[in-house]
Amino acid sequence: MTAYAKKRSFLFFFVALSSGTVLPFTDTAYAESLPDAQATKSKNKQAAHVGAKVKPSAAKKNANSEVLTVTGSRIANPHAKSPTPVSTLTQSDIANQSPTNNLADLVNQLPQFAGSQTPQNSRLALSGGTAGINALNLRNLGAVRSLVLLDGRRTAPSTITGLVDINTLPQQLVKRVDVVTGGASAQYGSDAVAGVTNFVLDKTYTGLKVNADSGISTYGDGVNYSTSIAGGFGFAHDKGHVLLSGDYAHEDGIYSVTRKWNENGNRIIANPDYAVGNGQPYYIVRGPGGTNNALPGGIINSSTGAVKNSLRGIYFGEGGSVNHYNYGSLSTSTTSIGGDHSLADNGRNIGLQPGSDRKNLFGRLSYDVAPWMTLYAEGAYNESEYIYNAGPQYMTSVNLTSDNPYLIDALGADALKDVSSVTLGTTAHDMPYRRTDNRRNVQRYTFGGEGNFQMFGKRASWSAYAQYSATRTHEQIYNVMNNAKIKNATDAVRSASGNIVCRSTLTDPSNGCSPIDWLGTGVISSDAIDYALGNPYRDEKFEEIVSGVNLSMIPFATWAGDVNVAVGGEYRDERASGYVPTAYQSGWSVGNFLPTNGGYNVKEAYLETEVPLAKGLTFNGAVRGTDYSTSGYVTTWKIGGTWQPIQDVLFRATQSRDVRAPNINELYQGGTSRTTSILDPATGATDTVLEMTTGNSKLRPEKANSTVVGSVITPRFAPGLSISVDWFHIKLKDAIQQFYSQDIVNQCYEGNQSFCSAVGPDTSGNRDLFIQASPFNFSQITTSGIDIDASYRLPVRRIFAKVPGVLTVHGQASNYLKYVADSGLSPAINTAGDITSGPPKWIYRFSATYSLPSFSVTAIARGISAGNYSNSYVQCATGCPAYNAYFPTIDKNHVKGTFYFDMNFTYKLKYQNIGNMQVFLNITNLANSKPVLVPESGLAADSTYSSLLGRTFRGGVRFEL
Repeated sequence: MTAYAKKRSFLFFFVALSSGTVLPFTDTAYAESLPDAQATKSKNKQAAHVGAKVKPSAAKKNANSEVLTVTGSRIANPHAKSPTPVSTLTQSDIANQSPTNNLADLVNQLPQFAGSQTPQNSRLALSGGTAGINALNLRNLGAVRSLVLLDGRRTAPSTITGLVDINTLPQQLVKRVDVVTGGASAQYGSDAVAGVTNFVLDKTYTGLKVNADSGISTYGDGVNYSTSIAGGFGFAHDKGHVLLSGDYAHEDGIYSVTRKWNENGNRIIANPDYAVGNGQPYYIVRGPGGTNNALPGGIINSSTGAVKNSLRGIYFGEGGSVNHYNYGSLSTSTTSIGGDHSLADNGRNIGLQPGSDRKNLFGRLSYDVAPWMTLYAEGAYNESEYIYNAGPQYMTSVNLTSDNPYLIDALGADALKDVSSVTLGTTAHDMPYRRTDNRRNVQRYTFGGEGNFQMFGKRASWSAYAQYSATRTHEQIYNVMNNAKIKNATDAVRSASGNIVCRSTLTDPSNGCSPIDWLGTGVISSDAIDYALGNPYRDEKFEEIVSGVNLSMIPFATWAGDVNVAVGGEYRDERASGYVPTAYQSGWSVGNFLPTNGGYNVKEAYLETEVPLAKGLTFNGAVRGTDYSTSGYVTTWKIGGTWQPIQDVLFRATQSRDVRAPNINELYQGGTSRTTSILDPATGATDTVLEMTTGNSKLRPEKANSTVVGSVITPRFAPGLSISVDWFHIKLKDAIQQFYSQDIVNQCYEGNQSFCSAVGPDTSGNRDLFIQASPFNFSQITTSGIDIDASYRLPVRRIFAKVPGVLTVHGQASNYLKYVADSGLSPAINTAGDITSGPPKWIYRFSATYSLPSFSVTAIARGISAGNYSNSYVQCATGCPAYNAYFPTIDKNHVKGTFYFDMNFTYKLKYQNIGNMQVFLNITNLANSKPVLVPESGLAADSTYSSLLGRTFRGGVRFEL
């Protein structure tokens, strides 16, 4: 048995032992226990709200043993008012408002989330292993700084960076999603810098529910369908309970962009009329435009010889036909406005969304072994595959010498008599497009116990658990060019027999080289394609062990009421291992995978207390000590309080110190390797370096100071109305950021020794330097803003006496006042409202639901405010200041915002003995509004906050037995 296996066995033995001790401990969660009568009342009220049937067995179990999980605190106090803002999506919200069959798409509509990773914007993660995932990002601080929990516990990461793919959760059993917006490391540990998202399962569900749906875009693509089933039942007089669920989801990939908006997008180009001192802007925005330096059959970008660039603009079409490119009204070395701009296919023949298949299984068994102890076991299994078209090959510097027989045949010897060589740009129409295939297998096994008992004459709660998870990933890129083989195949000559061959075969006939004809479409042979392309891959395994014990109690009371205390500890161990064949580790146009191997462990203990100081005034404080095997000890803390001077108004505030520890990828990543060039700041010379992207085992935890101040108004004169306003401020120091060769050399030259350690000689002797491109604790991020939340639930009969039904209105908005990411490499600027690198100024969502017992309709309006291409641009048309590399001038910097309108309908049917049967229809982006038009990764639109698919329809049926 390996040391790791022994450690795992010990941890499971430890939790089993702790579950049976005389003084039991508590759960990881802030799991709050309602008094019996209140728990029953709350559960039945919630069931009525979502139209679910409450079975007798379920009601009995709820009354006896249900633990209500409330996110925001480890303390089990059902009457507490959290000083930290918590937003909740109910089961009714999930059923009636989800735009797709994936819960993450609904959660990401909440304004607190900005910059989340989705299948839409993670599609280009060619070698990062994150393509297709749904990873939540609070406050735009990065998904790695937002903690995702399942029933208050850490759940299995889906990537080596520690990100949790929401696709892996048992979504049919989720009864509530709680979003904590504020630092929470003192309660929950590392990663909770921006906040926590907790998915709460209906652990006592009894019955059977089935869901089936299908969807399509208004363009007839993006077909998707899913089916899911979940059930639960009690046994042994309801001492035991079983939960099972399974689901399957499929989504067709959209592998080319045929939307009109992608044909008419603007381009930012250098102003050809700019001159120093003439007052013209340095950049101008024009359109429609496209790439002019790489075409499907190749275009000559430059030529050398007696008359330089005499052949520039010749491009090759079907069968090698020779044509002359029209560079349009405006052009640069890479872009044309007008003219033949539409010939370029790199922004058209690229995927809009990946194709995907997901399978999930989940099971839970619990048993009340004693009045104060419930033991449980959980298992989850997930398989997913995401396939994406990464677009055509893209080369802008293919060098053909004048003796290349394909070039001679295409242009003739006379055209080449004064030419030494030509440089060609091509997207290689004849070669298959690059395709990524990301497969993941995520397994999780949890064993634990929980319960309530009497301590100090008061009710106390405890739980303990141990969890093992394993994530296996396979990342493969198909149809990737091998650099050495491309070079050999490009260098073609005529043999003595008159055949066109690779020059290299004249001295090495057995090397397998087959020459490539780059000049035209329909001209590259299949032998050349087979020779030049390969399919690099990487396999990785990520294992995590987590165990924890927790106790929530009321040790004593003061003049103002009971003092609540929660204590606990947690142990976590993470390991990664990877494999990449040697042949795939270097020498490819993209990919160049390297394996990641390493691990660390962390030991933690925390204390939280809630102390009433006076009527309506409560103090909340928490502290956590954490010991990392890599970086040592760190303390996090949080203080806060609530004050309710009158029934209608509550004031709340928190101040916290939070941390994020470096993940395994940042510590030990194998990354990729490449040869690149740098400018030596000492000599001004250009050096060739071998850049190896690696981890940095010397990284320290990031540290953040977070402040939240706000109030909640629930006026008695308007029952059902709730309004909250909260101001937040987060300052993150020692932020971990990846640096590359030029920045590392520059920082070393300026005397920063931590960067100098990454620079050394290239021992192979082939290059000037060897540079480890690693992450460093060198940056800081500051963000602040205001969250506004208002909801109103109104029986319509209050206004119209004869009109039945209930109207529920909910509005949420986040206003980002400041977002400054300071890397220390350039002037720090506020990027709030910068559509390309920061969060929008405003993110908003408004919903209105009218519901009857058998029917409901929901209207949703959502979007972002207008902004800028970049906040570093200075907008001007005339009288512009002189050029500044950090703050260049531009004639148009304004970008329109987005506004999307969605409609959701549900109708309850009566069919034989099937209860609560509903048909539903969701229409997303009803007006088919186009996305924000911003040049981005081959597309003409923003893919993070915009709807790239256009109008979509989703319909289905769900029922419960």
